[in-house]
Amino acid sequence: MKSCFPLLLCLLPVMMPPLLLAEEAVSNQPALEALWHTKDLRVPESVLWHQQQHNGKTDTVLFVSEIDGQGSAVDGVGGVALLNSDGTIRNKDWLRGLNAPKGLAVYQGKLYIADLTEVVIVDIASAKILNKIKAPDSVFLNDVTVDDKGVVYISDTRKNRIYKLEQNQISIWLDNVEAANGLKVVGEQLYIAAGDKLLKLDLTDNSKNIRQVARGFAERADGLEPVGNGDFIVSCWAGLVYYVSADGRIKELLDTRTLKLNTADIGWDQATNTLYIPTFLGNSVQAYKLSY
Repeated sequence: MKSCFPLLLCLLPVMMPPLLLAEEAVSNQPALEALWHTKDLRVPESVLWHQQQHNGKTDTVLFVSEIDGQGSAVDGVGGVALLNSDGTIRNKDWLRGLNAPKGLAVYQGKLYIADLTEVVIVDIASAKILNKIKAPDSVFLNDVTVDDKGVVYISDTRKNRIYKLEQNQISIWLDNVEAANGLKVVGEQLYIAAGDKLLKLDLTDNSKNIRQVARGFAERADGLEPVGNGDFIVSCWAGLVYYVSADGRIKELLDTRTLKLNTADIGWDQATNTLYIPTFLGNSVQAYKLSY
């Protein structure tokens, strides 16, 4: 017995670390905490966090695309509202006269809007429309993203297609991407939320080979935002939000399907880990803090 007791003491330090690591793994699971809820919007489809310089000061604003009608109607009643980062409404009628605006992206002082069959380009400083460029053979332009050279990529969910806008010309860039919706350029990679999958392709690869990042969303994916280290948050319009790890693991963060609060094209503030969710038929934007 005397010879066994020291041996057990020697084994204890070897046995303990796995238990501690297991506790750390549980405590580091991503989760969302509700911050604020802005109501009385008009069928909000997309939220875009944007920081700019205004009168020598840093100004943070949320662009919110509002369909204000049917999602595929050419009715001229849609537009973009402005919210402050605390959820208060800055300008409910910042831009009107669009049809069914959805995805948003910013590049060099211009706001790019996917509006059914055309991309609308707006000067942010003046809130004036600079151009409307029609996408050939398009039906339902849905999301938009811009790379660091100013090349714009636009999804058409009903055509299973991605367009490219370059030098004021839109052309078909990639076909046969089933249910292509959310788009985001990260470095040289284009990420695509499509159906139950998160996909990516290398923009420097002329072969346009698509690779799967993750699969298994319970509903069709809508918006996506990178949150660092190769991880993403992905929303599904039906009311689900997922955390997607770089290795393809997915974790459900939010399920509002029973409440009929559709979670459309999300926005993200990397500095504060704040997620902005437009609820579409809920006519609101909700903000959440992401914690680990």
